[in-house]
Amino acid sequence: MTEQIPDRVRALLRRPQDGELIDVAGVEHFFRLTAEHTGGRFAFEEFSLAPGIVGARPHVHDGHDEYFYVLDGELTLHTGDGETAAGPGCLLAATRGTPHGFRNAGHVPARALCLYTPAGYENYFRDVHAAVNAGASVTDDLLAEFRGRYRTTSYQATPQPPR
Repeated sequence: MTEQIPDRVRALLRRPQDGELIDVAGVEHFFRLTAEHTGGRFAFEEFSLAPGIVGARPHVHDGHDEYFYVLDGELTLHTGDGETAAGPGCLLAATRGTPHGFRNAGHVPARALCLYTPAGYENYFRDVHAAVNAGASVTDDLLAEFRGRYRTTSYQATPQPPR
């Protein structure tokens, strides 16, 4: 009896220009790897945003984890406990159920990496981009509608009573 050995998967080399650019509300998402490349395991993007741009208001994912790594500039990160400035080399792990968000409160462009596991949330950005190209305006309602498709909800911090 002979065992069948499945075909081996080859390593995938992506050159600097290889990827899918999705511009959503002033944030340039450059997806280097998507579900199509990784069998759904994870997605990997480089993103950039100009000064004054809100990348994502605080929200929570129930279907995937996100990991942010700042390359250039400074991001103001919402961590569920408030905001903190994060410069090059800072890493934020926003696992499922963790409130998080980001914006560029600085005076220079910011650039960072984001890893999604499992993959699939890149489709949220595709959907928003397609809606805007079809004439929709980026509103809180539009974003909430699309986020709901990907097990994501807006996050409102609960005010703490005075001590």
